Amino acid sequence: MKSEKISELTTNRLSVYLRCLNLLADAGIKTISSQALADQFNLNSAQIRKDLAYFGEFGTRGVGYSVDELRRHLTEILGLDAPHRVGIVGAGNLGTALANYQGFAASNFTVVALFDNDREKIGRHVGPAQIPVHDVRRVARVVRDERIDVAVIAVPARVAQRVLNQVMSAGIKAVLNFAPVRLHARLGVKVKTMDLTISLESLSYYLAQPQVQCITNPRALLPYEEIAPREEQELSGK
Repeated sequence: MKSEKISELTTNRLSVYLRCLNLLADAGIKTISSQALADQFNLNSAQIRKDLAYFGEFGTRGVGYSVDELRRHLTEILGLDAPHRVGIVGAGNLGTALANYQGFAASNFTVVALFDNDREKIGRHVGPAQIPVHDVRRVARVVRDERIDVAVIAVPARVAQRVLNQVMSAGIKAVLNFAPVRLHARLGVKVKTMDLTISLESLSYYLAQPQVQCITNPRALLPYEEIAPREEQELSGK
């Protein structure tokens, strides 16, 4: 791995590449070139090669990447080979919806606790996994007992900074924030804010443009049983 700092944009793209590779693996595809990967998922082949080069040499010239091997490398680079335990602060509609989301498990994340200050919610259990709702004042103890290493903030903006201070004091160094406010973290703590309003406004811009082209990658609409033979032909040079 190169010594220069890796940007968050790069790590975001690695996550996208891993998701694409998982789809390829599910389709039974064993090997793929950067160009074929880019074409199939509307990516940039030069960007793929540049991003991967930060972490080593993974492909074979003239052959491409082993899908399973590259998946394994990206899983390790992203730290997904170790389980992560998640605590969600805020047991309202958003917090409980996140707790019930089944997609986290595929990336080795498990929601193990929710926190709230509402007496009617504290002590209850949420979803099929029966995730307990704790008093938010017990964050530090539950984080320690449950070995939580990722916190999700799903509270109103006016209390989000106070919640961040609590989870930082509990030793959490990775925070996903859904509150629509800029939070200030101490050195060594990473906060990633998901602003749904900005995403919707971006979609609004897209809809406002004349002659919106809905299909940017027609091949992405093909079923895998049609894509796989084509990729094999490309890789074999036929």
